[in-house]
Amino acid sequence: MDVSNKVLIADDHPLFRAALKQAVSQAIPQAMVVEADTLEAAQSAADEHPDADLVLLDLHMPDANGFSGLVFLRGQHPGIPVVMVSGSEEPQVIRKAMDYGAAGFIPKSASLEVIAEAIQAVIEGEEWLPIDIDDLDDQVTEEEAKFAEALATLTPQQFRVLMMLTEGLLNKQIAYELNVSEATIKAHVTAILRKLGVHSRTQAVIAASQLLVDKPKAELE
Repeated sequence: MDVSNKVLIADDHPLFRAALKQAVSQAIPQAMVVEADTLEAAQSAADEHPDADLVLLDLHMPDANGFSGLVFLRGQHPGIPVVMVSGSEEPQVIRKAMDYGAAGFIPKSASLEVIAEAIQAVIEGEEWLPIDIDDLDDQVTEEEAKFAEALATLTPQQFRVLMMLTEGLLNKQIAYELNVSEATIKAHVTAILRKLGVHSRTQAVIAASQLLVDKPKAELE
């Protein structure tokens, strides 16, 4: 069997992963598909398959805030195109995803045929969008772009720690979750603050909130 393409599917809903896998098989019958249900698993899969041709990434992953997953994955693996898949279909959300480096944007409401068409287009090096966003102004400010660049320099463990900080966890709680010492977490936090150019945990959390899809809301779906 000639496996000429590899596609990583990152979505926390098994049924939708199955639908995406079916769309991939329609678009690229011989493709190898690797599934992940968290951003951490997606990161590991990308590390294991650096020659992947495409990542299909859910916008609302449980261990990432909004566009942070896209920004981090693109920073770690700039050579792998990432297509956002989301139930949020507002033009401003689509534009922001593209501004942050997505290669395309697929609405979850799209039919299997349309999803397959989108996958085929991106594999061939094209952008694919459900609507024309050319008339929309850039949605990412200079400050947000600068923060995104800094976020992309974090290590996978530092990124996990930052996401836990945004959830309001204390150092000792994060240490317990990651099965490391509290001193290790303190060292990670120090490195995170330095890389992000902020002076406190609160500032880091506020900066990370720039990557939320809908900033005024306290929680994402």
